[in-house]
Amino acid sequence: MKFRGKIVDTNCIHHFSNVVSTISKLVKTCIMRITEDKVFFILSERVNDGGAQIWCELPQSHFFDEYGMEGVSAESNEIYLEVAPDLLIRSLRTAHSAKWVKIKLTKKNFPCLTIEVDLPSGSIHQRLVVHDIPVSVVARKHWPDFTEPEMPRFDVSIAMPQMRLLKNVVDKMKNLSNYVALSANNSGEMKVSVETDMASISTHFQNLFNPSWNKDDGPAQPPVSQERDPHEFATSRVDIRRFAQFLNSQQVNPDRVICNVVHHRMLHFFLLHDDVSLQYFLPVVSR
Repeated sequence: MKFRGKIVDTNCIHHFSNVVSTISKLVKTCIMRITEDKVFFILSERVNDGGAQIWCELPQSHFFDEYGMEGVSAESNEIYLEVAPDLLIRSLRTAHSAKWVKIKLTKKNFPCLTIEVDLPSGSIHQRLVVHDIPVSVVARKHWPDFTEPEMPRFDVSIAMPQMRLLKNVVDKMKNLSNYVALSANNSGEMKVSVETDMASISTHFQNLFNPSWNKDDGPAQPPVSQERDPHEFATSRVDIRRFAQFLNSQQVNPDRVICNVVHHRMLHFFLLHDDVSLQYFLPVVSR
């Protein structure tokens, strides 16, 4: 197996770092999947046990000026690595003013992602910083555990309000309850609410955008019922700390964040920014 990529453009270095930073705020370890045309960051916890799922994909041609890889075989030309994104972002933090960044798969005493950062120097000598990040190679028999999650057949799809505003609301609610209910309808309304023994508190958002989906819009499927009353709310109750963690993780300033509500089953968030997409699946919790 071989992998080597080089990023020269400063904006691409920052953008890649922001994506990794977002992932690092959500998970301690994840799977980095490397293919000929894309790099993925994947988390696949058991949804039935309350675990979240993440699927983030980056087209390599929009980040890397040089890119080469050889998978485990010609038939399975992919590489799956278990990596700690926090270690990866620590290495990339030194690249703020870098001339270029190289990422390559190496083998020291153990498999590593080696990050080379060429920093500006006041002399004629090159100033090169090298980080070795230990990784685990995922055996091919485990690859099916990390396939793209199916897009749920949602009841309501709605564009989220300003993330900063929503984050402030949820951070305050986090002190009142362990759970939060997110409700939305097809009339551009969303409400976020918590219940305690003493009170029920809700924040309402109006005039939001309800996107329409069809078979040409990527992986999404249409809502379960096309005849749903547009004023009827679909609701999912989730772990408020997981939800707050998701809201606080955003470093990429996405162009749009779509929330798909599967009534009493799941919240599915779809983040779009340039050519990067990130899906976050948050299952409901029982009372």
